[in-house]
Amino acid sequence: MTHRVVLIGHPVAHSFSGAMQQAAFDALGIDARYELWDRRQIELADAIAQLRGEDFLGANITIPHKEHVVPLVDRLTDAAQATGAVNVISREGKKLIGHNTDVLGFKTALDKLVGRQKMPRYAVVLGAGGAARAIVDALIGNGFQRVVIFNRHLHRAEALVKHFNRSAAHMDLRAMPWHESVLEAELSKTKVVINATSVGMVEGETPIPAELLLPDLMVMDLIYNPAQTQLLKDAAAAHCSTMNGESMLLQQGAHSFELWTGKTAPMDVMQAELDRAREHGLGQLSMDTGADGSSGASSPDQAAGPSA
Repeated sequence: MTHRVVLIGHPVAHSFSGAMQQAAFDALGIDARYELWDRRQIELADAIAQLRGEDFLGANITIPHKEHVVPLVDRLTDAAQATGAVNVISREGKKLIGHNTDVLGFKTALDKLVGRQKMPRYAVVLGAGGAARAIVDALIGNGFQRVVIFNRHLHRAEALVKHFNRSAAHMDLRAMPWHESVLEAELSKTKVVINATSVGMVEGETPIPAELLLPDLMVMDLIYNPAQTQLLKDAAAAHCSTMNGESMLLQQGAHSFELWTGKTAPMDVMQAELDRAREHGLGQLSMDTGADGSSGASSPDQAAGPSA
């Protein structure tokens, strides 16, 4: 029996996860097929229910469903419980287990961004969705003393802060309104900036005006397709350290693979496939269809969002 793993999100057509995971399955001789399922929120419960079938190993969950899927699984791991977000589902019999591998993926990427410098203690996070929750959990775990969350809808940022009230009791975690003057003030104090929004998927769009970026900031954009968003171009021009989301994608993807298969992920194969996908395009994988025959493709100007 050919097993199945799916990526569930909206949109999904330009995600690199399918190419990367399929290459890993093939390299280890695992009879499995990775599919892209573009599903709106109204379709999410039905999509998750299908994962209980014996042919499924599990799923990746991407924007905008990482929080919505939490009540649809049977059990949450500690990381998923802590973040209130799920990016991986595995099966135990017919039970669905919700995991969050984004936290480990982000920690590895942050270590690479910081390099040999001392880990900073102050960060600005843009966004308040599932990826942002994983980032905040990782920053708390790394001993950050002040983290400020900006989101276009302030109430969502406030909900994120409330979710972490207990684990962040020792630090200053706060939500602030996304006004340019407020953002400018916070950027002048911080060292690390992480974009966990989808702003930047479309060429030329950026969540931060170029003039607000100060030299020596460490700027991470979880978007990896395109590899150089406008934010990262502007940050490089301002003499900041920069990183896109590919390292996080690779790390969280490797952890996902191991949860589904019980085997060590072939990281070199996965990285090589990411390189190939970036150089040559996604090819046929971007047009895989779901169980109902609907296309996983979306508008060609839409790109994969943070961490999937």
